[in-house]
Amino acid sequence: MRSYGHMAKAAGIALALAALTAGCTSVRDHRGYLVDQTLLDSVQPGIDNRLSVEKTLGRPTFVSQFGEKDYYYISQTVKTPPFRRPQTSEQTVLRVRFDPAGNVVGVDKRGMEQVARISPNGDTTPTLGRHRGLLEDLFGNIGAVGAAGMPGGGTGPVGPGPNGS
Repeated sequence: MRSYGHMAKAAGIALALAALTAGCTSVRDHRGYLVDQTLLDSVQPGIDNRLSVEKTLGRPTFVSQFGEKDYYYISQTVKTPPFRRPQTSEQTVLRVRFDPAGNVVGVDKRGMEQVARISPNGDTTPTLGRHRGLLEDLFGNIGAVGAAGMPGGGTGPVGPGPNGS
């Protein structure tokens, strides 16, 4: 009986360790368009138009707002390590360019080389100017408010009209 209890205890510890390590794996998630290379290769410049592209590739992720109305299909694979922020591990941006008549001119494919990695410096943004404390924020304008409207104070309008005329 003693060996059975020892084996059950070891199995319980192994099960607990497996559960703990399973919680520490990163989560992989796909976002956006699912790229099918066969469908992408079937879109040909000079042959296809906007309607045939939508029938082949589906509705675009977004359409450009300026210039020619190009179609963009965006696909991302994001990994989220435990207790950390999600990080893009793979990205594909497909751009289908059209001429003014709506016929396909070209298909461009970009990857992670277009992703800009930005590393902010600290938790605050440095600004020009002086540092003000709480009391100065609360009481700093006492005496300054309404000084321009007081008789003899400020350089406001002098005449009877709304703009001093």
